[in-house]
Amino acid sequence: MSIHPSFLRALDITHPSWHLVLSQALEAVEQASPGYLAQLANQEYLPVDGKIFAAFSLPLDAVRFVLVGEGPYPRAESATGFCFMDGAVDSLWSDTPGAGLSKAVNRATSLRNFIKMLLVADGVLNVENTGGLALAAVAHTLRTAEPAGISTMSQLQDNFLQHGFLMLNAALVFRPNVAPSVDAKAWMPFLECVFEALNQRASVCRVILWGKIAERLQSLMRYPYLQICQSEHPYNLSFIANQSMQALFRPLKLLLPSVET
Repeated sequence: MSIHPSFLRALDITHPSWHLVLSQALEAVEQASPGYLAQLANQEYLPVDGKIFAAFSLPLDAVRFVLVGEGPYPRAESATGFCFMDGAVDSLWSDTPGAGLSKAVNRATSLRNFIKMLLVADGVLNVENTGGLALAAVAHTLRTAEPAGISTMSQLQDNFLQHGFLMLNAALVFRPNVAPSVDAKAWMPFLECVFEALNQRASVCRVILWGKIAERLQSLMRYPYLQICQSEHPYNLSFIANQSMQALFRPLKLLLPSVET
């Protein structure tokens, strides 16, 4: 079965332990949807620059969590190949005195709500008061604490990776003229191969499904070593108060600078 060479080249940035699995996963996509990959290769899609499989940077055996979002950000500078990691965001906190989150984070609704959820889970932000003034006080505390909290998006991503997060999307690509649910359906065989490989390790891995599109993957979750945790997508305001997400992320301390694995 012939896979378009652009997708095979994109495997070069993945960890070698994934190469066979991902090659087989691409074959599964081609078998289920003949011609889909070739069609995709001849169109513009995000992420660019061969970053479509960037999330597979961790060794297969190092994966402890799989975080599944809906699809890549619809902006080239934001879509990094990692679910939820906005490449257009640098500083998490504002440099303006008396301010809390940076303008870039405040514009990224999902990221803003996710950080608020972490702060509520850590007990430093009241779920009934997550506005600007409350966040400004928290930002000051994090800057002056010993040790100080993390301050950049890259540090947050590093913490995710140190905890063994494989950060995927249900749809690995974004195309402005195609509904994300359509691409997500085409990539389901790919994700099934990934889940199968993780299950074969015979060690528990938690799979976190965010949003309605990711929730469809529950139909693939028949594997005894994969534990499913599903919630609304973080772009929903209710995510901040989601107690199951708070309980899951609280022990990880993602906003601290050093992570124990």
